[in-house]
Amino acid sequence: MFVDSHCHLSSPELAGRIPEIREAMRQASVDRALCICTTLDEFDRVHSLALDNDGFWCSAGVHPDEEDSREPTVEGLAALTRLDKVVAIGETGLDYYRLAGRDIAEMEWQRERFRVHIRAARASRRPLVIHTRSASADTLRVLREEEGGEAGGVFHCFTETAEVARAALDLGFHISFSGILTFKNAGELREVAAYVPLDRCLIETDSPYLAPMPFRGKVNTPANVPLVARQLAEIKAMAIEEIGAATSRNFEQLFLRNVPRSSPIA
Repeated sequence: MFVDSHCHLSSPELAGRIPEIREAMRQASVDRALCICTTLDEFDRVHSLALDNDGFWCSAGVHPDEEDSREPTVEGLAALTRLDKVVAIGETGLDYYRLAGRDIAEMEWQRERFRVHIRAARASRRPLVIHTRSASADTLRVLREEEGGEAGGVFHCFTETAEVARAALDLGFHISFSGILTFKNAGELREVAAYVPLDRCLIETDSPYLAPMPFRGKVNTPANVPLVARQLAEIKAMAIEEIGAATSRNFEQLFLRNVPRSSPIA
């Protein structure tokens, strides 16, 4: 019924708990999940999660915060997408939140890495998983310059303004909401969620981070994604079942349109 469109199950907090996590997902009616890659060195672990578990898929990419990570190439990323159950490029994007005394001009390495991911997504016909923090103007600019809308994808864990959401939607992207949507101080984000059309919404946990209320501050897992769905249902004055069905359909159309489907979690 529910799909977690963004989780980090290879993280140390979760990697040793996969059978337990899958059982909790089953009990919560969460039947699928996208396991996100953040470095090339991590890819084999993330890919194994997808291969070894029905209802799991994965991405290939290097997170913008991973400054000392091995750099990706267009050809290398495109080759990874030809492997079974690799359905997206990312997590990629721009993050200027921790500049460590540098100015934005010095972050050109990040922008170039982002361009590599966009080019790989276009070449492989795989959608992008976009991370943007304190960098929305440049994120949108680079996407436009590289014709990222041709690949499409999702702005994950969205916390930006309605104006940024509008620009992302205009480029053809989906918007994904995490447990932050349930936080007491997230009133403006809930207004953005009300604005985003349901057929462009996804839900996620970003596990093991950002557990929704009432579990804020605890280790997060995909079993908590229905709590995000419940908040979105309240915002849009809909039944949670409708949110589950719509966001699952959106996930399928975005990520699984060109790849074989595996069985949901039994």
